[in-house]
Amino acid sequence: MKKIGRRAVEVLRQLRGPDTSDSVFEATALIVGTAFLVLGFVIALPVFFGHDLAISGSGSIGSFAAYGGAITAVLSFTLGRLAARPAEVRDGAVRDGFSVPGDRLRWYDLAAIAFAHAAIAYLGWLGVAELLERSFIGAPVFAFPGAVLVSVAFALTAYVCFLSAVALTPMVLSLVLAVFLVVGAFAAMLASSDADWWRLNLSALGMSSNSSSIAFNMTLIIAGVMITTISRYATAGLPVDDDGARRGRFIVRGGLILMGIFLACVGIFPVDEFFLLHNTVATGMAVVFAVVVVGLPWFLSSIPRVFVLFGWAYVLVIAMLGVFFAVGYYNLTAVELIAAVLIFSWIIVFLRTAGSLSFAPRDHAAAERVAGE
Repeated sequence: MKKIGRRAVEVLRQLRGPDTSDSVFEATALIVGTAFLVLGFVIALPVFFGHDLAISGSGSIGSFAAYGGAITAVLSFTLGRLAARPAEVRDGAVRDGFSVPGDRLRWYDLAAIAFAHAAIAYLGWLGVAELLERSFIGAPVFAFPGAVLVSVAFALTAYVCFLSAVALTPMVLSLVLAVFLVVGAFAAMLASSDADWWRLNLSALGMSSNSSSIAFNMTLIIAGVMITTISRYATAGLPVDDDGARRGRFIVRGGLILMGIFLACVGIFPVDEFFLLHNTVATGMAVVFAVVVVGLPWFLSSIPRVFVLFGWAYVLVIAMLGVFFAVGYYNLTAVELIAAVLIFSWIIVFLRTAGSLSFAPRDHAAAERVAGE
């Protein structure tokens, strides 16, 4: 017992240190996944005992895995952030990918990111269950194998979310944002009580009369908070040589944050209850996007020219969509949907590009230190 206790203390000390190795995090993730595997089986078996369960639907193993997976995602993500909490800098190495001088992740940032992980787990396991239900039509699931399947789902969710939390960087979070937006949007479309919602506009999914309104609006709100969060950190490390470059970085960061705020406001103010305000923030987001993209080479000279041309092409396509809508060739839903895909994909690629530029000087400095040694 004393040896086990000493080993546990050593592991905890490693987790606290700024130079924690990836192998320790990997081993810890496996331990967390195993713990949720056991916990899921212990909880699921008594609940399932004596019942033949459906794969999906109310009271099925799919719904149990979805709800439990969402809770597991939040808990394991929290454990991961505790393991990767900001530590002091040693020899220029920072363990937490979101540690920047004078700033840190705030509680609402972490809450939004944790919610995104939970939503992905919930909707993902529901989708898997629905796919399996259609593959094994009418097949019952007995208690013991059902408990095993659910516990495996919990373990996989815990493992992935823990590693996502400890490896959280702007680039990793941009991938989480992309998956969250896709999953949330499709969930809202599938849950819509109005089969003809697409005849109106994309915002019809968020109307209070639509059963998909909560899923759609919460997706926009959480995505807006995530964009605001990533924008602050992804642009913090961009190289600046003078006051003009520093001012340009501030403008780009402010534009991205404003886009995140506008996106959240689109979800906060549904179109059927706040028509003017909803359209104002939605239009404002598109305008800010165009200003940032067109002025990017003057704001940030370090941004690759290929990416600048990539953004200009996006703005041109969105302008063409507006013309198609004006002449009646496209309806409003098509224009909004394509424009949203273009804007969000540009934001995600920009965040990844900015993240790579931000980490480049640190990697170069590390290489110089190693060469000097």
